[in-house]
Amino acid sequence: MTLDDLRVFVAVCRAGSLSAVARELSCTQSAVSQHVKRLERETKVQLLERHPRGVAPTAAGRLLRAAAADGIAGLDVALRRLDELAHGEAGSVRVTTGATTVRHFLSEAVVAFRGRYPKASLEFRTETSSRSCFDALASNTLDLAWITVGGPIQGIQQRRVAELPWVLAVRADDPLTDRTHIDTADLVGIRHIRLPEDSSSRAHLDAAFAKLGIHVTSDTSVADWETAILLAELGLGHAVVPALPDQRGTDKTGPIRFLPIPDLPPLSVGWAVRRWDDLTPLARAFADSVALDGPR
Repeated sequence: MTLDDLRVFVAVCRAGSLSAVARELSCTQSAVSQHVKRLERETKVQLLERHPRGVAPTAAGRLLRAAAADGIAGLDVALRRLDELAHGEAGSVRVTTGATTVRHFLSEAVVAFRGRYPKASLEFRTETSSRSCFDALASNTLDLAWITVGGPIQGIQQRRVAELPWVLAVRADDPLTDRTHIDTADLVGIRHIRLPEDSSSRAHLDAAFAKLGIHVTSDTSVADWETAILLAELGLGHAVVPALPDQRGTDKTGPIRFLPIPDLPPLSVGWAVRRWDDLTPLARAFADSVALDGPR
């Protein structure tokens, strides 16, 4: 068995599909299958079982996947640290996040990090949800993921950086702008622009609504927070969104207002990694710069 066999097998277990991994690696499905078959010949057990919509590891496969994933992760960390020893501060930091995050949470940290480590590179990859960020971390292709912090995730460590209160985004000419804040009762009966359906922020908000007994009506769902704010500005509804660091709810000159909703529990955001102790010095430095320079 080879290291490539194990890497491909872990990728297949994560994706649940031979063809998806073949596309990811730019090879044939037959080539991916050969890696798995070689492992099965050497271990003398079946590692994958086929289902109508893909494949899944058997009990033996889950055992091998867990051991292989940990071993590959440790090896990759060691190789990257050796590379940093050889090239000094000319390594790279791989981050997954969304465009809204980079603009509102990470921009100052990026500038500060570039100033401290001019030879290092920052590589950003966009994901659509915290769940997809966790999958990307598990595949060991990334160092850090900026996520909505939630419950425990196996094999992932989370660290809160900021608590975001919720606000209602409304047009400047909306009657609600006369209010200093929004009560939960005010959220009933207005037209809502919903957050992305598969996002952790929407799940958090829906859970808060359910706990407070609030039923909202909506026929509009968007891909990100900024689009929700834009549609509210255009008068297409009201958007309950996290208060981003550069929003100015008290600004009376712009086309949009952000009114606090104190009864809703804040949204926790921060970092997710496989293991903090395994981060390279550069990755840890970038994470710490966001914790120091980012919003509180």
